[in-house]
Amino acid sequence: MSRNVEGQTETSAPVQAAYSYCEAVTGQQARNFAYGIRLLPTEKRQAMSALYAFSRRVDDIGDGTLAPEAKRDRLESTRALLERIRQGGVDADDTDPVAVALADASRRFPIPLGGLDELIDGVLMDVRGETYETWDDLKVYCRCVAGAIGRLSLGVFGTQPGAQGAERAPEYADTLGLALQLTNILRDVREDAGSGRTYLPADDLAKFGCGDGFAKETPPDGADFTGLVHFEVRRARALFAEGYRLLPMLDRRSGACVAAMAGIYRRLLDRIERDPEAVLRGRVSLPGREKAYVAVRGLSGLDTRHVSRRAVRRRA
Repeated sequence: MSRNVEGQTETSAPVQAAYSYCEAVTGQQARNFAYGIRLLPTEKRQAMSALYAFSRRVDDIGDGTLAPEAKRDRLESTRALLERIRQGGVDADDTDPVAVALADASRRFPIPLGGLDELIDGVLMDVRGETYETWDDLKVYCRCVAGAIGRLSLGVFGTQPGAQGAERAPEYADTLGLALQLTNILRDVREDAGSGRTYLPADDLAKFGCGDGFAKETPPDGADFTGLVHFEVRRARALFAEGYRLLPMLDRRSGACVAAMAGIYRRLLDRIERDPEAVLRGRVSLPGREKAYVAVRGLSGLDTRHVSRRAVRRRA
């Protein structure tokens, strides 16, 4: 890695190839995420792709067909690789393109790599088959698998010099991650049930008569499934409102990226709220034209200005 006469970072051919691999993984595996990071300048987009590719590897171990003990071994091997990256032990000629890209990204940006340790911890919770009695219990898991990703991403985005309240930016990034993860949990409730997983808190399920789970395309007999979904939607909306306070602290393109990704999930939440039982029939998604609208809205700064006006009103 070096700087050219214009001050731009030059990337060696092996490192560029590693980033290209990570961008391909991101484009194939995470369309919503890939859609959002297209709005970033090259270096930030590449770094975010490296973060995604490493995170995808961790998730794939947890979601794979290996026996639990083998999954734990693979996850700990991945943690050892992360430590090697942290210690500067991965060179450009390493045979692992994800490690090469992440190592380069961590040299370019102040990425808190400990967040990837948290992700591994969260996936280990999945391997153990943990369930969650309360929202406070589920938050621990969500902070590991999603809040940590928000904080890692903030390491790439950075905050604008002199941004008011920037010391709370990691907190807001974490909260926005929780909002995205709770939306994911609602969207995937049937798919997760098919894999033997239940993420929604047991006390919420009991409150709405949904303790029997979601193995069918219709709610359990006598359950208030609509009430349960609307309850969780309200919780997610409160998290989005808090997490959106991050937007005015970011530069225009980073803010547009965050607004686009979060905006896609907020619209998913709208769809789920309008037709709660849709999540039992299949995966709820947005058409491309709607994602494009969200991206344009993010680039225009509408969401950032809205959050800024609300902050002014709160201080008034």
